[in-house]
Amino acid sequence: MPVTPLKRVVLTRAMSSSAATKIVRFLDAYGNERIGQEPAPGTQQSQLITGKDIFGSKALTSQFAEVRRVLAPFVPTQIIGIGLNYRNHAKETNMPIPNFPVVFYKNINSVADPETSIVLPKREGTHVDYECELAVVLKAPCKDVSVQDALKFVAGDTCANDISARRWQGNAMGGGQWCRAKSFDTFCPLGPVLVTPEGIPDPQNLTIETILNDVVVQRSNTKDMVFSVAELISQLSQDTTLPAGTVILTGPPEGVGFPRKPPIYLKPGDKVEIRIQHIGSLLNYVIGASSL
Repeated sequence: MPVTPLKRVVLTRAMSSSAATKIVRFLDAYGNERIGQEPAPGTQQSQLITGKDIFGSKALTSQFAEVRRVLAPFVPTQIIGIGLNYRNHAKETNMPIPNFPVVFYKNINSVADPETSIVLPKREGTHVDYECELAVVLKAPCKDVSVQDALKFVAGDTCANDISARRWQGNAMGGGQWCRAKSFDTFCPLGPVLVTPEGIPDPQNLTIETILNDVVVQRSNTKDMVFSVAELISQLSQDTTLPAGTVILTGPPEGVGFPRKPPIYLKPGDKVEIRIQHIGSLLNYVIGASSL
């Protein structure tokens, strides 16, 4: 019996009157964890919000705090990754465009803060790759959600770098298990801010790119996704409860390192930056495990 591919549906987000649209989680001058609006350019002062986390009220208070260290915008309850979700990425890897989302999970302990180190594994850490991705976080539990209602469950979007150890991902070390290859500590940088739906009315029209050592190595648009954000949420929620705090990594565009000739892999001393339109820039530095 022939397989019927999922029908593509693209939706835009309903707008609301939330006060803070670019939310930053950070440590202040006294080491206290705070959450507020992203500081204005040229300042380090964040206007705090009334909510204690990204799931609470986004209303701005009259209080400000100095941003000393930016943290990942939230602590995920789970991380779900999607593979081969950009048409041109599937083509560059000589893989067929999937009829259904390719799903894997990442260890929640793989999350890394902005401007911290990506640590190459001690074992087979020579074939480690970058992947710029749009990360979507859910604000409420959802199950059996329709495509039409899916975006109502989104708290916001941020930048992600789905770091991947290719020798662990292939048969050399991990037996082809994507989860193992992508779950090492520091292999999921997130940030620098969470942009609420008011700041991104259409998640299917965002420029996305990776800059490695000041050279653009990935550049695309989320229009090239095989499955839209709404379709992914709906598909993943069928007969499955997705808790609040679930992060969905929506896949990388073309330009990853391993299909290149010659291949490009991360090495100690590299600077890797993820940029997504309307969100900002996620910067991290690469070190070897021996540097810890």
